[in-house]
Amino acid sequence: MTGVSLLSSAKESSASPRRPGQRLTKRDQLLETAWRLFYRDGYHATGIDRILADAGVAKMTLYKHFRSKEALILAVLEMRSEQFYESFSRFLRAKRRAPERQVLSVFDWLITWISGKEFRGCFFQKAMAEYQNIHDPIHQAALAHKAAFYGEIRRLVLAAGLVNPKALGEQLALLIEGAIVSSHATGSPTPAVQAKEAARALIKNAKR
Repeated sequence: MTGVSLLSSAKESSASPRRPGQRLTKRDQLLETAWRLFYRDGYHATGIDRILADAGVAKMTLYKHFRSKEALILAVLEMRSEQFYESFSRFLRAKRRAPERQVLSVFDWLITWISGKEFRGCFFQKAMAEYQNIHDPIHQAALAHKAAFYGEIRRLVLAAGLVNPKALGEQLALLIEGAIVSSHATGSPTPAVQAKEAARALIKNAKR
């Protein structure tokens, strides 16, 4: 299933997942607060002092866990990537569709996400836009997340037995990225719905 391999490896290298009702550690408080502020206000516009004030932790605590703002951003990107794959995999597992229809389910997931009240665009697209130097560690971390996601789409395409899976996977990824940008710009899920219809046509043409 898409996302499972990535999620498993991510969990092996991270701390044990928090149980329901378990209190957040100071580190977790910082990560969750930073994620919310970065996503809402942007990376450069969000200062360390604002994160500390909202998280209710001391500056000494911050630097105990993260040596710099860059290190904090990288940790937030890692956290969000793990959460993304967990959510994405759970959604597709719940669909339990044939491989070909499972490819199209990716766009059902996209529409559901974009239609949510909290949608403000893609956290990883924002990171690459604000840290535009492709060699910047933050840009590279966000790009690695995207590359892994594209790999999961290609695996779905391969499982469906569709022709030219590499090209089709790239085309579907472009539809997804474009839909995210357009939906964020317009405040409407319509681009995601249109992307699904375009994907349906591509999948139909890729049948053996």
